[in-house]
Amino acid sequence: MRTLTAVAHRGDPYRVRENTLASVRSAFARGADAVEIDVRLTRDGVPVLLHDESLQRLWGHDVRLDEVTAAQLDELTQGGIPTLRAALMAAGPGRLMIDLPGATEEAVRTVVGQVRECGARERTYYCAGPRSMLALRAADPGAEIALTWTTLSPPRRVLTDAVAPRWLNYRFGLVSRELTDALHRDGLLVSAWTADTKRTMRSLLRAGVDSVTTNRMDALAAVRTELGR
Repeated sequence: MRTLTAVAHRGDPYRVRENTLASVRSAFARGADAVEIDVRLTRDGVPVLLHDESLQRLWGHDVRLDEVTAAQLDELTQGGIPTLRAALMAAGPGRLMIDLPGATEEAVRTVVGQVRECGARERTYYCAGPRSMLALRAADPGAEIALTWTTLSPPRRVLTDAVAPRWLNYRFGLVSRELTDALHRDGLLVSAWTADTKRTMRSLLRAGVDSVTTNRMDALAAVRTELGR
C-alpha cells in the first residue's frame, strides 16, 4: 500500500491565520508531512507568503501586494506577512510545497534563487499551472514539481515532457481510482486538493492518491490512521 503525504493547506488556517509563520508551525505540530504556502512578490521583488493579489481579505487593506514594498507591507500588517526566507527557516527540516499563483518568469526565478540561497532545495517542491511550471523547470531543471491540472482531459505529452512533473495535482472532485491507476502506470504520483471532510478524504485514499492537501490536518490524520495510510 502506498504511503500518503499529508499536506497542510496554507498552514493550519482553521486555527491560525493562513500563510503565517505561526500557521506553518501549527500545521507541522499537528502532523503535516508538508505545508503548502502561496508565494508572491512585493513591488520591490521580495517573495512573501500571500495567496490573494491584495491585502483586503486577510489583512483589511484595499491595496495590491505588487503596489507596496516589503517595508511598507511589514508596516501595514505589523509584520504579519512573512517573507519566504523566514518561512523556510520556520519550517526547519519540514517540507514546503510552494504554490506560485500568477507568477511571472521573473518571479519564478526570484523564488527559485531564494530557495537555493537558503539551502532548502531538497525540502521544497512547487505547484501551479502549466505556464508557471514551465518557467520553474527552466529555472531549476532538477526541481520537484506538482503540475496543477483542472480537467479530466490529460495533459498533452509535449507538456509533461517539458515540465517533467513528479506529481499531477488535481481538484479532489476529479479524482477516481481509474485516474490514479492510469497515472501510476505512467510513473506519476497523484495529489488532490483541497479535501476538508472525512468522507472526501476516505474516498481519495480509497482511490489510491499519494497526497491530500487539506485545511483540516487533524481530520486527515484520523482518516489516515483509520485506513492505514
